[in-house]
Amino acid sequence: MDLKQPVGPPVDPTPAQPPAPVTLTGRFGSVAKLDPARDAADLWRAFKGHNDIWTYISRHGPFADEPSFAAWLAERATSSDPYTYTVRDQDVRARGLVSFLEIRPAARVIEVGFIVLSPTVQRTPLATETQYLLARYVFETLGYRRYEWKCDALSAPSRRAALRFGFVFEGIFRQHMITKGRNRDTAYFSMLDREWPVRKANFERWLAKKNFDAEGRQRISLSTLNGQDA
Repeated sequence: MDLKQPVGPPVDPTPAQPPAPVTLTGRFGSVAKLDPARDAADLWRAFKGHNDIWTYISRHGPFADEPSFAAWLAERATSSDPYTYTVRDQDVRARGLVSFLEIRPAARVIEVGFIVLSPTVQRTPLATETQYLLARYVFETLGYRRYEWKCDALSAPSRRAALRFGFVFEGIFRQHMITKGRNRDTAYFSMLDREWPVRKANFERWLAKKNFDAEGRQRISLSTLNGQDA
């Protein structure tokens, strides 16, 4: 029945798949399902003494000692939402954590977040490649149509990263959370399945060997490719 009212276009109602314990391998490293027995010691060494990497994580860290960190990590590994992976370098050492969360297969919506990286990984090709591998997995394997990035509105690095990676800023949820006893306004970003082909091409152009000179310096920035340079 046509009621002459505006409605959205039809959408395939087939649910997306939940994340799985895969290993996603790139040129600079890989992303693999968190395994505390394998990863705890490497991650503690990577994170120890860098309490600032936990500032904008809403409910966890920093940790006082290795046993408390290992206990938390073991609990984290049992969760299906958030579903946590490790970021591993070329020597297959865990150097960071990243999670899928707010996983809604029926709506085909998923968020990437809880990104905690060793300072040695931050602002490196591996950090960017990690986001490429995860986005490709979300859109091309799992079948999601909306990929979300949310962060504390005061976290300027996270907001810049979202734009650099090709997410679109949607707005601020004011007084969205109380995190570690403080107010948090949350910045919302998203990437849609119809936007992914262009974002994918930009990631791949940036990650290509020919985009780096002999000293490893980029020839063109990902921000430029995604139209985020002023």
